[in-house]
Amino acid sequence: MVQLRGVVVGLAVIAMLGGCAKPPKSGPTTSRSAYTQEMPAKADEKEQIARTLLTGNSNPETDPIRTASIAPHLELRRSGQALEGRTLSVSMQKDIQLAKGEFVLTFDDGPRPGKTEKILDVLDEHDVKAMFLMLGRAAQSHPGLVREVAKRGHTIGLHTHSHGDLTKLNVAAALAEIERGQRPVVAALSPINKTPAPFFRFPYLAQNAQLRTAVKNSGYVIMDVGVDSKDYFSDSPDQVRERTLARMAKAGRGIVLFHDIHHRTVKMLPQLLKDMEARGYKVVNLVPQDQPRFKSVVQLANK
Repeated sequence: MVQLRGVVVGLAVIAMLGGCAKPPKSGPTTSRSAYTQEMPAKADEKEQIARTLLTGNSNPETDPIRTASIAPHLELRRSGQALEGRTLSVSMQKDIQLAKGEFVLTFDDGPRPGKTEKILDVLDEHDVKAMFLMLGRAAQSHPGLVREVAKRGHTIGLHTHSHGDLTKLNVAAALAEIERGQRPVVAALSPINKTPAPFFRFPYLAQNAQLRTAVKNSGYVIMDVGVDSKDYFSDSPDQVRERTLARMAKAGRGIVLFHDIHHRTVKMLPQLLKDMEARGYKVVNLVPQDQPRFKSVVQLANK
């Protein structure tokens, strides 16, 4: 009678196992659980599970029950996730200390509809964050796109209002242009309770000692460039990618300059990130250490 009862219990267990593990539904998924879903147990596996439940005997290396309990902790990393580097908090320029193989990706002059969103999607696929140094006039025209960049977790910095060469203006006019470019970005981010980071880059990288000092004193961290992709040249996407990789290899580390307004940049970015990963590079995310408190650079110039 006892043996018969055991057989009945074993058969019941096998029957339950046959219906509890469903194959994943067809179609794409972005859920991490898709990488750890269990396939239906095979017949011999079912018998092993039933035997374990009835006898209490199990092999820790082959026991399907133990394997099932461990599987959720063995999640596979998405393709490109190895490229994700550390997040570095910055309050002044000297805080930007990069190790060998570490690069910061920056995109100037946007946002630009039809291009910025595609760049965001590529960055998402690789789980990396970048910095977008925006023009005031672009932010004014596309405030929703400014917010989208912020919602995706990227850092937003400033790049003047209209991208003029500040060295061709007197100091007061140049600083007024910087402050003018700040306002539309602040306004675009206000509905989601965010503010731009106090990071600034000079258009054309054109500057002088007086301007540089005034901008630093206003509370900004100036974003210099270690690797210029020169994606503004009329080259093919592959030429931009190959030039960027060659300059990365030579520099060893640094802040990389791109522009999210060029189709060639959008086109070459997916393969560039794959190449960076293959070389063991890491993408570092720069974020402000403190809530920015912008001083008026115009008032500073008049002191």
